[in-house]
Amino acid sequence: MSKIVLLVMLAFGSLFAQVDSEIEVPYISYEIKMGEGFDTVQAQCLMCHSFGYIINQGPQSKDFWAKKTKKMITHFKMPLEEGSEDFNTIVKYLYKHYGNGKLK
Repeated sequence: MSKIVLLVMLAFGSLFAQVDSEIEVPYISYEIKMGEGFDTVQAQCLMCHSFGYIINQGPQSKDFWAKKTKKMITHFKMPLEEGSEDFNTIVKYLYKHYGNGKLK
């Protein structure tokens, strides 16, 4: 019986937990580099995720950005076709502004 009481107290005890101090969520600004193709990136990429997702990838190769864009099409249903003008614009923009200088 005491085990049941203990389990109930542990399970529901956290429901009454409160924090008396203010909680501040840190503001993180992301450096967005403007340039040719940004409007396409904004329309196709930023409608689903923040720019932080792009920046958090770190400097990457052109092949990486192409594969990442393809992943967005295949798994997340980005409304583009691989190899389309917009696809190439996005890859070119990402590689130019967030690339590491390597093709592969």
